[in-house]
Amino acid sequence: MSDLFSSLTIRETTLSNRVMVSPMCQYSCEFDGLATAWHQQHLGSRAVGGAGLVMSEATAVTPEGRISPRDLGIWSQEHADALAPVTQFIRTQGSVPAIQLAHAGHKGTKSPPWDGSEPVSPDEGGWVAPSPSAEAYPYDDDKQVETMSTEDVEQLVDDFAQAASYALDAGFEVAEVHAAHGYLLHEFLSPVTNRREDRYGGDFEARTRIVREVTEAVRQVWPDEKPVFVRVSATDWLPDRESWDLDQTARLAGDLTDLGVDLVDVSAGGLHPDQQLPDTGPNYQVPFAERVAAETEALVGAVGGITTGQQADALIRNGRADLAIVGREHLRDPYFTLHAAEELGREDAVEWPVQYRRAV
Repeated sequence: MSDLFSSLTIRETTLSNRVMVSPMCQYSCEFDGLATAWHQQHLGSRAVGGAGLVMSEATAVTPEGRISPRDLGIWSQEHADALAPVTQFIRTQGSVPAIQLAHAGHKGTKSPPWDGSEPVSPDEGGWVAPSPSAEAYPYDDDKQVETMSTEDVEQLVDDFAQAASYALDAGFEVAEVHAAHGYLLHEFLSPVTNRREDRYGGDFEARTRIVREVTEAVRQVWPDEKPVFVRVSATDWLPDRESWDLDQTARLAGDLTDLGVDLVDVSAGGLHPDQQLPDTGPNYQVPFAERVAAETEALVGAVGGITTGQQADALIRNGRADLAIVGREHLRDPYFTLHAAEELGREDAVEWPVQYRRAV
């Protein structure tokens, strides 16, 4: 029986345990999407803290793919070079460096949350936000949004593929395609935000086409021995209208597995301000991961309200997920995995950095 501290080999990449640091936006670039000392500290400290896999925040594949002008990017060799020291340090701590490749779509060109998440106009250093269907933009502000042409959508595939190439140069071991939380690829998946009439809009096959094309392009760039993940929102949480739901997610997961995806990272929501959230208690999104696991051969990662070592361990022991993906608890405690080992009596499975052992 596997537990939280069982190793996991995916293709030729081995994680020392089943804890993954969830991608969490930091809004801390100083210029043009380039990584800074903050990113070295933020990601590096979670590797020091023992997590088997440390994933970057949503990393934009184009300048217009950022959520805010202070977001991390990976659209040039300069970006790869800035991230290389980060991946190198993560490796020295025994963790696996991973990157989430993303495009914010019509949720982009905002100020950081601590500055109010206000629209940033092109005159203020922002941009016109691309969208599958600008008329379906569901937020009440005066941000400039435009509908992508068919050619724009086709270019997006190349943008993700090129970003994956730069990510490989930077030393990342795992690439994740971000198709969740109301960002661009999720905007294409949902009929709430996709009202297109070209080959990227309409029925399930058409709405999922861009996700399949992007995933296939990233898989072709990424070496056969290295894993590719995809993050999905299992539901829009909009039960009163036609929207993206768990049945469609499970179907898409099967298609992605056929394209060489190794793990589906199952989250939910984020598309629309009218979403009806359930009780967001411990494990509230885990059933979504279980459903996806039941209908695909891919591994699954579970997210949502995972805050203790015992809870994360139970997810793995009970076969509910292959990875425990821990987000906000890692913000509160960079050493979550080391503390989980103590909590579970599994000190044998981890090793505190020699610099810190005198305090253990």
